[in-house]
Amino acid sequence: MTDSVIHALDERDAHLFDALPDPLGAREGHRLTRHRPDWKRVALRDGEVVARGAWWGGPDDAEPLNINWFDVAEGEEEAGAELLRGAPWQVELELNLPGGWREDPALRAAAETRFAAARAAGYELLVERFLYRWTPECGLPERPGRLVFRPEPDDEVFLDALRRIHSATLDAHSLLAIEEGGVEQAAQEELDFFHWCPSPREWWQVAHTPQGDPVGIHIPAHNPSGPCVGFIGVLPAQRGRGYAYDLLAECTHFLVEQGAEFVTAATDQGNFPMAANFDRAGYPVVRERLNFRAPRTG
Repeated sequence: MTDSVIHALDERDAHLFDALPDPLGAREGHRLTRHRPDWKRVALRDGEVVARGAWWGGPDDAEPLNINWFDVAEGEEEAGAELLRGAPWQVELELNLPGGWREDPALRAAAETRFAAARAAGYELLVERFLYRWTPECGLPERPGRLVFRPEPDDEVFLDALRRIHSATLDAHSLLAIEEGGVEQAAQEELDFFHWCPSPREWWQVAHTPQGDPVGIHIPAHNPSGPCVGFIGVLPAQRGRGYAYDLLAECTHFLVEQGAEFVTAATDQGNFPMAANFDRAGYPVVRERLNFRAPRTG
């Protein structure tokens, strides 16, 4: 067998990216995603594409934030690993899969080929997530009416809330940030993400009880692919009262009032309380995502 050749694409040969079957339906999942041709790479063997990867970031980002499209032909795990190892960007890998992929032998085999390639390149599984997409056919979730919501212009109010929320969190990415740099890093990364989203800063809201006690925050947002639930967080002292649902319902209504025709969201599969709230609010799971952390350096 001849060695594989890694080829970085540009606008002239971007068509090569489409020369590989798509058994996991990535193309449909990314129909609203814009990938830059120069952030796409393929592995060729004897002139045939045997692996491909698309790195992704916002329109103003100088470097990609993650790899969110990675395909490997059957038996080409090493070519896929070399594609990842040789890239100039070592960032998180997202593998988006159809719901119920484990129960379909063909889908499971295709997924496991990609997992094997990622692990061979030094990537480690961080978390499995549910991906949701609400549409008007799902019906607007009922607003319980228990909380008072208002915008807050002071970033420090949100940063303080995030510190407290992340002091007791189930979110794998937040736990990783805490492991690397403490609660302050986790809170700052969330705040930076909110600012990175192209939606208005004025949309961010804090929630209080009618008596004025702080409950939490929610961030209705737009990412580059459209409207999304940016963040839902209840302060530790207020947990156990079901307030996360109130925040999610308000976030959904807010986005629809701003003209959203769909709302996407995600949560870790191990965050059973939040997954239950999405189910209650009428958010169907449309895909699943496995996040792999980039190889550790040093």
